[in-house]
Amino acid sequence: MLQGKALAGRAASALQRFMELIDALAQETADMPLHVQTDRVIKDSGLRTMYEQEKGEKGQTRIENLEELVTATRQFSYNDEDEDLMPLQAFLSHAALEAGEGQADTWQDAVQLMTLHSAKGLEFPQVFIVGMEEGMFPSQMSLDEGGRLEEERRLAYVGVTRAMQKLTLTYAETRRLYGKEVYHRPSRFIGELPEECVEEVRLRATVSRPVSHQRMGTPLAENDTGYKLGQRVRHAKFGEGTIVNLEGSGEHSRLQGGFSGARDQMAGCRVCEAGNGLTDSHSAG
Repeated sequence: MLQGKALAGRAASALQRFMELIDALAQETADMPLHVQTDRVIKDSGLRTMYEQEKGEKGQTRIENLEELVTATRQFSYNDEDEDLMPLQAFLSHAALEAGEGQADTWQDAVQLMTLHSAKGLEFPQVFIVGMEEGMFPSQMSLDEGGRLEEERRLAYVGVTRAMQKLTLTYAETRRLYGKEVYHRPSRFIGELPEECVEEVRLRATVSRPVSHQRMGTPLAENDTGYKLGQRVRHAKFGEGTIVNLEGSGEHSRLQGGFSGARDQMAGCRVCEAGNGLTDSHSAG
């Protein structure tokens, strides 16, 4: 932002000073214990001074909160399970987890959202791990850099072993990223699980209940593209299938089909994008 001169004058100067402060604190406190780092940042950043100058009880309350933060970092135990995290990262992960636990009544069932790193050392009756797709988990960066793949495999093991009774792994066969539809294969980590421990559940195609409806609530049975519900079609990528939903008209038409081949699949495509990739199954012969 500074190099591109997106800011000028006082704003640019303030941002430059802030960046210099962050760099200086990072270098000067790198080898300090976490609670010393925290106390140093609070003082050198001017936070404590600002609240000391604030009138009334609010300023004093905030100072007490900062002191409590330093105490919490002093009491935090950095163990072997957090070895792949910096001390501050490990502390923040555990702090966020404890905050989540305090938001629900002890008698109330609740879902806790956390990272795999945060889940280390914990167990739950039921665990959901989402985004189990090649390019997401493992990430594309890990796939490009072989050494990082094993680290993500260990993380997958951590997540899987958090479940005491039931584990649910989910992935999307079609995902919209950066304005484009992409097709990901299921994560290799799923394939590495023992077959006898996995029960695969899939959305299966049905013509009687379209996935979505027109605004007036009536499903399209046919549109001006020549395709209609229940029609058998052949897709260049997914093979033979059945149209289960129609949306829009003309160049804005969109079809959704259920395809069965090596495995059942649900896929959507725009007619104008499909081109020769989508044909009538009977005419394709």
